[in-house]
Amino acid sequence: MKPAPFEYIRPKSVAEASVALGRRGATTAAIAGGQSLIPMLGLRVALIDLLVDISRLDDLKAVTETPDGVWLGSLTTHSQIEDGKTPDVFGGLMRRVAGQISYRAVRNHGTIGGSVALADPAADWPCCLIALDATVRVVGRSGVSVQRVADFIHDSYATTLTTGDIIMGFDIPAPKAALRWGFAKVARKSGAFAHSIAVVTAAGKDGPATVVLGAAGPRPRPMAATANQLAVPATTEEQLRAAIATDLDANFEGLDAYQKRMHTANILRAARDMRTQ
Repeated sequence: MKPAPFEYIRPKSVAEASVALGRRGATTAAIAGGQSLIPMLGLRVALIDLLVDISRLDDLKAVTETPDGVWLGSLTTHSQIEDGKTPDVFGGLMRRVAGQISYRAVRNHGTIGGSVALADPAADWPCCLIALDATVRVVGRSGVSVQRVADFIHDSYATTLTTGDIIMGFDIPAPKAALRWGFAKVARKSGAFAHSIAVVTAAGKDGPATVVLGAAGPRPRPMAATANQLAVPATTEEQLRAAIATDLDANFEGLDAYQKRMHTANILRAARDMRTQ
């Protein structure tokens, strides 16, 4: 199908883009990579009056590294991360995540900011960024705000973004020691939407673990009992399974027996990956 008619503009600054997105009486949308929005417009799942093209705003493309961490502008593409064109202080975790997003053609255009703004429950970046305790910087009519990604995403396709808001980028703190990590995903085929995403991290040999599960509910959720169990020396698989079961029951409603087995197996696979490092 063809999209319904809409107006298109290409602003020259973030401020101009914010004003356009906040136009009164109009349904607006920002486009950067367009890998999700264009199909939605074509299928008329999304209907808009104004499309604001932010893809050429250099302020959203900045990538920097400091002693405290990494700044990734919202227009950083998946392929830039996959190809090592962004600072890698996370032991290769972000490169691994980026390389398993959809297909290369999508990764060449899709952006990390677009992925988080859409807040698709099956998206990889929200899960990864929550595990890394990243914050998102948003600019809008009320000024600039900084939030943890874990707080920014509220529900399926729902964030704290309001009319006129634009994601500037993400501050990702550098780990205090070499990051150990595990990443596992279940999908029907390569490039398909995920049915389960698990990210497990720990800073150094004895650092506390973090476990985040995505694609199991409306938004990714930290798995506190599982993370605590992973920190116990010589913990057994049976103990980990029990902790995962506790977290699944506490954080996700309506999972059937198959889904619980799938998520359990996926988390265990990610945990084994981390333990080998």
